[in-house]
Amino acid sequence: MVQHSLNVMLELYKQGHISLEKIVEKMCHNVAILYRIEKRGFIRKGYYADLTLVDLNSTWTVGKENILYKCGWWPLEGVQFQAQVTHTIVNGNLVYHNGRFNETIKGCQLVFKNKPGIA
Repeated sequence: MVQHSLNVMLELYKQGHISLEKIVEKMCHNVAILYRIEKRGFIRKGYYADLTLVDLNSTWTVGKENILYKCGWWPLEGVQFQAQVTHTIVNGNLVYHNGRFNETIKGCQLVFKNKPGIA
């Protein structure tokens, strides 16, 4: 459910079940903290610019034409979402914009902080 996980969370926000701040905490901050990923998960000076922009008022429906899974299907095909991802920026580079990917730009290796006591 990687492709649509943010859409599902935004749907829960639209239904009043979770705040936008809590979504950011759970999907960005906590992941970076849990896995001890350096310079990721927060908007801070010196951190990589990894951002996702969404339109909270753009309705769209999951269909075969917008499913990116290699299997070509998704259990929630036909579900309508009330918000849509419009842009994705990785390492400060625009890699996704309104349904189109820039595949010439590649990501970089994540750096994990060593846990205390581990060399």
